Amino acid sequence: MKSLYIIKAGSTFDSEARRLGDFEDWVRRGLGDVQCPVTVVNAEGGEALPDTKLCAGVVVTGSHAMVTDNLPWSIAIERWIMELIAAKVPFLGICYGHQLLGRAAGGEVGYHPRGREVGTVFIEPTPEGERDPLFDGIPARFAAHVTHAQSVLRLPEGAVRLAFNDFEPHHAFRVGESAWGVQFHPEYTREIMQTYAQDEVADLEAAGEDAGALRDAVQDAPLAGRVLTNFASFVSRRL
Repeated sequence: MKSLYIIKAGSTFDSEARRLGDFEDWVRRGLGDVQCPVTVVNAEGGEALPDTKLCAGVVVTGSHAMVTDNLPWSIAIERWIMELIAAKVPFLGICYGHQLLGRAAGGEVGYHPRGREVGTVFIEPTPEGERDPLFDGIPARFAAHVTHAQSVLRLPEGAVRLAFNDFEPHHAFRVGESAWGVQFHPEYTREIMQTYAQDEVADLEAAGEDAGALRDAVQDAPLAGRVLTNFASFVSRRL
């Protein structure tokens, strides 16, 4: 039987992982009920990527790495993404995975010219996003958690832009019929986002940000989490 694969592209801070779990745990919880097995592959740790024929769907997690580091395991995921698209395997890239999708399909990834985006922000679907199954049940403006320094600076040719805000014009997009990327983190809870702001104090202060104010401004963002349950439903319908 095919599996929905969670491709682990990194790990959270050790203190956070011990208390709250790691990236793959958050994604698995966020997916909810899936009508097939869910299997984690630690790509960053050197585990082999599965054959596309075994994949009912794929989620690629975030990472503390940078896409432009061109690490071998990351390049391997990037090439594999194009195989998934060709095979029409449902794909969801989150943050790092979103950027990998963007570059794999021909877009440009690099450091955002305005620096980091961290905390709880508000995002708006485009008209195309409002009609997209990934954003089913998500309103015209919703809160989401973010932490990223790099972005998809230029979308792949033919990609459909699905969501944006004043900072990030490409918060979500789709390639083809069933490959999505979201720059925001639908798997984050309020507690996870607050802990991230705490753990990133040094980087935030170096960038001139008030980490305490960002942490205090974090709020619940349950509607963003529908991206994961919507993706799980899409995969289940395709089985």
